[in-house]
Amino acid sequence: MPTPSSPFRIGSRGSPLALAQAELTIAALIAAHGWPREAIRIVTVTTSGDRIQDRALAEVGGKALWTKELDRALLDGEIDCSVHSMKDVETIRPESIRIAAMLPRAAVEDRLIGATSIEVLPQGAVIGTSSPRRAAQLKALRPDLQMTLLRGNVATRLARVEAGDIDATLLAAAGLDRLGLGGTGTAIPVEAMIPAVAQGAVGIECRADDARAQGLLDAINHGDTARCVRAERALLLSLGGTCHSPIAALARPAGADIHLRAQILSEDGSEQVTDEALLPGGDTDAAMALGARLLDHASPALRALFTR
Repeated sequence: MPTPSSPFRIGSRGSPLALAQAELTIAALIAAHGWPREAIRIVTVTTSGDRIQDRALAEVGGKALWTKELDRALLDGEIDCSVHSMKDVETIRPESIRIAAMLPRAAVEDRLIGATSIEVLPQGAVIGTSSPRRAAQLKALRPDLQMTLLRGNVATRLARVEAGDIDATLLAAAGLDRLGLGGTGTAIPVEAMIPAVAQGAVGIECRADDARAQGLLDAINHGDTARCVRAERALLLSLGGTCHSPIAALARPAGADIHLRAQILSEDGSEQVTDEALLPGGDTDAAMALGARLLDHASPALRALFTR
């Protein structure tokens, strides 16, 4: 068992949301193993994504900006595991790192900040977002809306709306809930806006050769969440999308199977292709087949945003 002098070390970004997710992981480990709190230590790691706030992720390295420093700390033995928002984790991970557990998935939808609905936003309203998916889905619903880059932590984004710098933004409901801001904003039904791949899921990684850590983390793995996120990530892999590619997907348990609904969009939202499938036993090959079907039904211009 870890001890205060030899604690189990959890790597995390230093943002309030990342630390809240690390604390959820700690609570799960304590519940599963009966450890004292002082036997677990959070090691904060500043990532490139935290440092670079003035450009879109796709312009400066994509999702790796959130993971590469944590990966290095993990592989160098400075931490025993790392905690991530799964929607920020690259589709293809190094063979030396394993996704060992996922916590129970939280709310998956987005919340609109600054207005009570998308419909009541003023004509030509300025929406702050760094997400191609959100921008495309909003433009599909309201072509008159104007998009501007908005990055930073949750408090920063809320403050920009409060100051009137932008008219509105969208934030993940899960992040707001984890920060104690559950009453903030208006939930957008997933039927209107399918969420990002793995939205609401927290994943914990460890070294692939660390059997001890894998065993400890396996005890806190939430099976249904892991199955659904694996299906969504398999679809993402089949599409070959980048941080420029507007992709939405949501998998939900359906008995022993998984129901997967997905959407790809042009960057301006003028074209959308949506489809769904029942994945027998959560079969990831069936998820990849759904991705191929989306591309088959897309125009050449939309397919050009993706590579198979």
